[in-house]
Amino acid sequence: MPTGPRVIAAVLAGGVGARMGADTPKQLLPLEGRPIIEHSIAAFEACPEVDEIVVLMVDAYLDRVREIVAEAGFAKVGAILPGGATRTETSYAALSATASAADTDLVLLHDAARPLVRPETVAACVSALDSAGAVGVAVPSADTVVRVVPGRGGEAIADVPPRTELRRMQTPQGFRLGVVRRAYELAMADPALVATDDCGVVLRYLPEEEVRIVPGDESNIKVTNPGDVEVAETLLRRMRGRAGAGA
Repeated sequence: MPTGPRVIAAVLAGGVGARMGADTPKQLLPLEGRPIIEHSIAAFEACPEVDEIVVLMVDAYLDRVREIVAEAGFAKVGAILPGGATRTETSYAALSATASAADTDLVLLHDAARPLVRPETVAACVSALDSAGAVGVAVPSADTVVRVVPGRGGEAIADVPPRTELRRMQTPQGFRLGVVRRAYELAMADPALVATDDCGVVLRYLPEEEVRIVPGDESNIKVTNPGDVEVAETLLRRMRGRAGAGA
């Protein structure tokens, strides 16, 4: 009986989150009594579409993440590995950890600092990869975004792109492994590489490959600055209230 591609979720926590000003990486800060990274892993653990989870963490905190995974009893976590110095290096390390997987298998690269990702979003990414090689989760921009250039007294507006054409990217970002592997092989060989997300790597190094957009959710926030934890806790309580009301 034929089976579909294997789906691997990589939870990326290679950075320390310096903007939070905390003594430990932001992924380990408590969110409703559990570390942020535990919420992120749990989101994929609960998704039937996901077969395996790989976690990438700051080297000095690998043992702490192992404890979190063991205490939570996550059955899908197959590896806990050190991340890189940059997001690009961490993503590349995650792809290296999938070396035994086929090019036809799928990988979802997710920022561990987005603990409120919904199962519907994960499912939509996997479904979109039936007909696309790369997908990104995004939400419309509610604000006007401008492009700036140096002006006479500071920055000056150079252009106001139409808001209807703009989106704010979230994660996960999903790929057929063969596609993202080819993109990263080219990227890592480029000494001028500058990238902040994985869809951008595919877009730059495989321009012929369409990057499909999957609608995201405003609650899928990234915990970045002081105060974001409180916002995330409020959103989490609201999500749980809605789930309870629908039960």
